[in-house]
Amino acid sequence: MRAVIALTRWAIPALLGLLLLLAAPQAAFTQTQATPDPQLDALFTQLRHASDAKTARDIDRRIQVIWLTPKDPELAERMSQALTARRHMNLPMALGVLSGIVRDYPTYAEGWNQRATVYYLLRDYEDSLADIEKTLQYEPRHFGALSGRALIYLAQDKRGLAIRDISAALAVHPFLSEKALFPELLDDITHI
Repeated sequence: MRAVIALTRWAIPALLGLLLLLAAPQAAFTQTQATPDPQLDALFTQLRHASDAKTARDIDRRIQVIWLTPKDPELAERMSQALTARRHMNLPMALGVLSGIVRDYPTYAEGWNQRATVYYLLRDYEDSLADIEKTLQYEPRHFGALSGRALIYLAQDKRGLAIRDISAALAVHPFLSEKALFPELLDDITHI
């Protein structure tokens, strides 16, 4: 009986996610290019040169807002659905919505990144890594994708690859909290 209840908990949200994908308007399927926001270049420059963690966090939030709020209303609505599902840990539904997003908006980097995050939460590291590659193809400065890949490599005992990716992420965002997982990257003064 417990198995039936557990299966029902996952199957119903997955079916709902599939139904949402099938019900999406056809207009969404014709859009394949997500237009980059012109503010991002300036924000990334500010982030790279941030003088302290608080300033970096504020800039980080502004970048996240741009990434997570696309100008296309249909895409924005679908992203909202996916993020709400993920926030409630309805991962099958989030995965279904995000799979539709990356199919219909294949150059929207944040769609790939959010799906990579869901795969990570499901401990499906191979699919997460594949989606991180797509994220970085469309937004090479995506510090979240780079640090996420570093975390996956840590979980897989691939420390050299993890250090490579966290170093790349820190070149974009020098105040990432994930840096603390790599004592070899901390300033000498912190080793006292």
